[in-house]
This record gives sequence, structure tokens and C-alpha cells, in this order.
Amino acid sequence: MSQDAPSSAEEKRFFGRLREGLAKTRNQLTSGVGNLLLGEKEISAGALEDLETALLTTDVGVETTRAIIDELTTQVTRKQLANMDALYAALHRLMTQRLARLEKPLKLASNTTQVVFFVGVNGVGKTTTIGKLAKRLMAEGRSVMLAAGDTFRAAAVEQLQAWGQRNNVPVIAQSQGSDAASVVFDAVQAAQARNVDVLLVDTAGRLQAKTQLMDELAKVRRVVQRLDPDAPHEVILVLDGGVGQNALSQVELFHEAAGVTGLVVSKLDGTAKAGVVFAIAQNALTESLPIYFVGVGEAEDDLRPFVADHFVRALLATDSESEAIS
Repeated sequence: MSQDAPSSAEEKRFFGRLREGLAKTRNQLTSGVGNLLLGEKEISAGALEDLETALLTTDVGVETTRAIIDELTTQVTRKQLANMDALYAALHRLMTQRLARLEKPLKLASNTTQVVFFVGVNGVGKTTTIGKLAKRLMAEGRSVMLAAGDTFRAAAVEQLQAWGQRNNVPVIAQSQGSDAASVVFDAVQAAQARNVDVLLVDTAGRLQAKTQLMDELAKVRRVVQRLDPDAPHEVILVLDGGVGQNALSQVELFHEAAGVTGLVVSKLDGTAKAGVVFAIAQNALTESLPIYFVGVGEAEDDLRPFVADHFVRALLATDSESEAIS
């Protein structure tokens, strides 16, 4: 086990949740390579070809898969990899290297109210992510306020208010159909007046109304900047880990509309396409966008910072390694 393996009891618990959440992707990966990750000692002739197919099936992406396979093939040819254990270690290293660029903590200033926009298509878990992050920020000693900027869906407002009640966090909201920019403007004013540390803003995500969505997000940004020229201080795009390569087109859309600064990959539990995280790391637009958090379940504590080594370790872990960590 590397020195970066989970150490504290809390990290080990979340690693277990992460490994559980990535089970479908891991099974998809290992089912395509036979015993590659399960103890076979010699590198068989078809192992790399099987591995290539498996990586593509989990949505790692053509470019990333080709680069990984080319490097492994070169090392095998040079006899730098003598057995399957060595191949496994090399695969872990190469995958971790590609994700390391996405690993960056969310850092918010403390000298002024920090306004954080959450964007993403309907159903990706924006509101749930906001609720979980609110709890996390409060545990760090920060005061938090929520803004129900998705005025198109009554359910979104109600869900955000439920999270506010659960965490004892004030929520600024208006009735369904209200002007989103007006709601967010009021929320920023209220947060600044109360010296709130962080304002988390929910927004609409109607892809079927692309032009309207982009115009609305741009309007909300302009209105907020009347109160703070530097706002929003972060624009976080929430991506459903199960959508595969479609995540890249969502990044392009919302980056154009709102200027995305970071990502959250949600719903990693239950998807066989978590390999899209590698495609994000390889894409020219997304490679500079950090993944601040990953979500692996519905519990309040299932939102945790993205750590490349832990992600790959959970994705590739054999049963024996899992037992050793847990």
C-alpha cells in the first residue's frame, strides 16, 4: 500500500464508501480483463487488449485509454514489468498521474461574503450537494446561507428549504416562477448584511431551453456583481457520474454560460461509467477545472474532497487490499 493510502479512521470509512460506490465501474473493469487485477502472475498475450476494451467500456475515453495502453505496452516490451503485480502497480500509477491535476481543495476567502453558484442540468444532485456542503462548511466553523435560485421548479425550492431546516441554515426563496436574478440579489444583500461567510446559490438547469438558461445565468451573474464585482467567487458545476461522455458537453455548455471554476461529480454510487473522470482530466476544456468533491451516496457525510490516489485505489482495489485498508 502506498504512503497516500487512507490513514485516519474517518478517511478509511469514506474510502469504504467510495469503494462501494465505485463497485459497478470496478466490476465492469475487472470483468473485461479476467484475472488481471485478481492475482494472475504472468502477463498474458491478450491482457493489454482486454484491459483496453475494459477501460473504454467504463468511459475512460479513447485518448486516455490509448495513452495508458501505449505506456504499459512499452514497459512490457522493455521488460520493465515482469508480472501482473507489476502491471497492476504501473496501471495504478498511470491512472493516478492523470487525475492528479484535478485534485485541488475548495478554498474560500474569509474577509468577505463568498458567493458560490451551483450549476448543472436537472437531476444531477445540485440541491443535495448544496445541502451536504452547507453542513461541511458549518462543521469548519463558517456561517452559511442558501439561495433558492432555481425558481422554475417548486420541488427545487422545497428541497433546498428542507436542507436549510435540517442544518438550521437560513434560505432566501420566493414563489415558483419568480425572477431568479431578483432572488439571488436579495440573498446576496441579506448575506452581506448579516456578515454571512458563504452564500450557496442553487440555479436552474433546463437544457431543453438552452438559450433561456444561458441568458438567465448571465443575468444572475450581472445582478450579483452590482453588489460585489468579484462575485460569484466560485461557479461549481455538478455532474452526474453516470452520464459518461455526455458530461463533457455539459461542461462546455455551462462554462460558456456561467464561467465554471470547479466540478463536483455526484452519484458515483451505482454507475458503471465512473471512468469519465479520466476523460475530464484529458479534455482540453476540463483539464484545468478541479474536481472539488465527489458524492458517493445520499447520506450527509457522503460528499468528500476528491483525492486522485484514493479514487484510483478504490476503483482498482482487490479484495485483499480492501480488507487491509478497512
